[in-house]
Amino acid sequence: MNCHAAFVYSDQYAKYHFHADHPFNQKRVQLTYELLKDTGFLTDDQIIQPRMATDEDLSLIHDEKYIEAVKLANKGKLSSKKGLEFGLGTEDTPIFNCMHEAASLIVGGSLQAVDAVLQGEVKHALNLGGGLHHGFQRKASGFCIYNDGAIAIQYIRKFYNLRVLYVDTDAHHGDGVQWAFYDDPDVCTLSIHETGRYLFPGTGNVNERGLKEGYGYSFNIPIDAFTEDESFLEVYEKALRQIVEYFKPDVIVSQNGADAHVYDPLTHLCGSMQIYEAIPKLAHELAHEYCHGKWIAIGGGGYDIWRVVPRAWAQIWKVMTTNTPFTGKLPAQWLDRYQQESPVKLPQFWHDEEGFYKPIPRKSEITEKNHQNLTKSLQFIKNYQNNILNN
Repeated sequence: MNCHAAFVYSDQYAKYHFHADHPFNQKRVQLTYELLKDTGFLTDDQIIQPRMATDEDLSLIHDEKYIEAVKLANKGKLSSKKGLEFGLGTEDTPIFNCMHEAASLIVGGSLQAVDAVLQGEVKHALNLGGGLHHGFQRKASGFCIYNDGAIAIQYIRKFYNLRVLYVDTDAHHGDGVQWAFYDDPDVCTLSIHETGRYLFPGTGNVNERGLKEGYGYSFNIPIDAFTEDESFLEVYEKALRQIVEYFKPDVIVSQNGADAHVYDPLTHLCGSMQIYEAIPKLAHELAHEYCHGKWIAIGGGGYDIWRVVPRAWAQIWKVMTTNTPFTGKLPAQWLDRYQQESPVKLPQFWHDEEGFYKPIPRKSEITEKNHQNLTKSLQFIKNYQNNILNN
């Protein structure tokens, strides 16, 4: 299955840059872009430029006073006290030059992806610069200034009136998007993430199910630290299939954090590249089965920018366009270009080598706990289906 898709990219994404020692580094987008170009599976006619989001776009989710605060911070005119009120100037989200423009361009990239798909130009679109899922209405959080995913979903609701399924496989809970639509029955959110007992932002419990008319449209599956591929994929595949069948979306928006890999320095999960082949493959399949192919994918977390993120994100594009992941060796020209710059030895293959991390002694216990949380999270669907049968 070869699909017509759009790749949203600009080298200006690199301007979303806090400081040299900050773990969030958009060089990973450039690394992925160049890796794909070197494979020959990304061509110039597939690339579209992001636009700059307007204040009207941003205000679909964010408070006008917050947007103004970001602009003032941009010019060095926001006091430290006022900045902290809006989550700006913190250790996680420090102020940097041109932050309003840099963040607005990322939002505009996700909106370009939406329009390309929903206006029928392409079946799928990918904006790896996006996925900033921790941004709130009035507050920056967790490296995220403007929440491009939430803005894109609200944009879909306002201008296309479609039901949206948001799927978040970042190791950190997709809190900003969940809370933005917690009472909306036309937006269903699924977040699979490392349990908040150990990891920021500490939310995403199984019992966070939505509010008022939105009750039953928020799904969270916290997985235990040191979860490996088999358990992660059991949770992902069973949850996504059941939730798609239950919600029947018109369009899928997926957030593709690449920080569930064992190499990631900020999380405690033990995934391999295997999960980053499976995640887009199922999203692609279900988008065609339920949504006439309408699928918008955005980036997210991922802090091993050399060994993990480019390989993981390149697989999204390969699956999106050909339904088949990359295998074998990475392009020699890409390895030659970046090995000298990389502080770690770059992997030679798309797959991780066998035995690249030590076995986890608690594997069966972790797997069972994850299975229990999966069952609890999906119990609502089971109850819902039983009620329909009984009535």
